Amino acid sequence: MLNWTEYRKKLFGRIGEIGKLSPDTLKGYQTLSSAAQKNDLLGAKTRELISLAVAVSLRCDGCITVHTAEALKQGATREEIAEALGVAVAMNAGATMVYSARTMDAVAAYSAEASA
Repeated sequence: MLNWTEYRKKLFGRIGEIGKLSPDTLKGYQTLSSAAQKNDLLGAKTRELISLAVAVSLRCDGCITVHTAEALKQGATREEIAEALGVAVAMNAGATMVYSARTMDAVAAYSAEASA
């Protein structure tokens, strides 16, 4: 497994390099990242739990390390994090069922074309 603390430090270093080379890219990202916090209706902990579920779904190690540290800082427990990850697993399984149905629809369409 990764050394998540060290990875996070190295990641921030590389992102800093990108910021020096392309400051508008980093500024745009920071604006987008902070936009969801403006109203604060969900609260920081809930936003971080959602972020972890999305991070797992996107398979983003950088997102995982950043949002795990933030979720813990915001008071998320191991159990709350596990529940959020369980939602991600369920949603991803549901998405595969939907896309499986779409694939079978494509099979039916191609089969109908072939027999016409």
